[in-house]
Amino acid sequence: MKAGASLRFRLFAYAAIVVAAALLVTGISLSALFSRHLERRVGQELDTHLNQLTGGLRLDAGSELSLGREPVDPRFQAVFGGLYWQVDDETTGRQLKSRSLWDTYLDIPGDILHPGDTHVHAAAGPQGATVLVHETLVLLTAPDGDHRLRVAVAIDRAEISALATGFARDLAPVLAILGIVLLLGFLLQIGEGLKPVYRVLQGVSAIRSGAARRLQADRVPQEVAPLVEEVNALLDAQDQAISRARDRAANLAHGLKTPLSALVTDVERLRARGDTDIADDISELTGRMQRHIQRELARARLRHGRSQDKTPLKPVVDGILRALKRTPEGENLELKCTVQADLTVPVDPDDLNELIGNLAENAVRFAATRVLVDALTSPDAVVIRIGDDGPGLDPDNMASAVEPDRRLDQSGTGAGLGLTISGDIVESFGGRLELGTSALGGLEARISIPLISPVKPRPRPFDRREDTH
Repeated sequence: MKAGASLRFRLFAYAAIVVAAALLVTGISLSALFSRHLERRVGQELDTHLNQLTGGLRLDAGSELSLGREPVDPRFQAVFGGLYWQVDDETTGRQLKSRSLWDTYLDIPGDILHPGDTHVHAAAGPQGATVLVHETLVLLTAPDGDHRLRVAVAIDRAEISALATGFARDLAPVLAILGIVLLLGFLLQIGEGLKPVYRVLQGVSAIRSGAARRLQADRVPQEVAPLVEEVNALLDAQDQAISRARDRAANLAHGLKTPLSALVTDVERLRARGDTDIADDISELTGRMQRHIQRELARARLRHGRSQDKTPLKPVVDGILRALKRTPEGENLELKCTVQADLTVPVDPDDLNELIGNLAENAVRFAATRVLVDALTSPDAVVIRIGDDGPGLDPDNMASAVEPDRRLDQSGTGAGLGLTISGDIVESFGGRLELGTSALGGLEARISIPLISPVKPRPRPFDRREDTH
């Protein structure tokens, strides 16, 4: 099943979209506010020029209009300098204007003005430019009566636009830096927010590997606590279901044991009566049923998963070899253990006894004179080797020797499931069982027991680290 997109990636993508939208709105808003402030400031400057102009207007005895003092801004003197003034005498039709207008004039809308009012216009200026105009009406008294003077000051809007563009250009890197800082903050926040999820994942991995039995609800925030409780409840229900299934399997196996024993007796009676063909068929079927029953009983006894405790290996091996030494097959053999005294393995003691016992029993059955049990260690695994000096196995048969119902000794009386059951036990804690040639010349069983969980608590597909022994 294909996994969905990373939660971290999706949260970061949403954060990036929000940050980008917020910075865009912020940039547009700040630019608009700056433009409004700039226009207000320019308007105040134009009003100042208006006051200077109106204060310098004069009408002499002949009603000739003149300007006693021009504004000091040098742009008024530069041709098309971007700052312009113009005075229209509505009474006589005469006009005064700044040098910057040269041979042009300001085309101002002829709206109605009252003395003291200031009107603001957007009008056409020199060389096709658009100008911002502030105008007012002044009444001056002359010998021939009052004169209505329209006084206007204008500035090229290109100057305002250039300032606004420069502000936006300067604002862009500031907003970019702010966006990076916000995204880094979101990354930190997302990482902190996902830590409880990682802790739950690590807890599940620990349960799967056998290092823990339940999730710890006190290590997660209250929003995740219900999930932890549900998982623990699910594990409790699973344990109960497994326990009931094991009990049913054991009861079924024990219930079939007596009828099978009766069938064995009936087989002997058939042989005594001379019906050997029928007896052999029934004996084969009975043996197959017994092997299945024995395997299911062994599987029901397995403690699945790695043990939370460390089991000393040497005492287990020594006890098994002592028991085998007292058997008819082992009393004439040299049974030797060279395992280090302080070596421990993360396997349940009962499972370890059954695992080593099955493989050592096979080695004793086929050995000529010697059986050797030793162990190799590495940072990742412990490899237990059980070898003998018997006839060994053909290389082609080693890989299939651990298959279900495969018997190495076709003439033996046992169920022939030692290797199969051992394989089940090894599989239950994530190990590996391999067969090879012993240094003694016979068969060697190698058990690789991982010292660390093969499941890594990471939010990605789990990688299994293979043992190289």
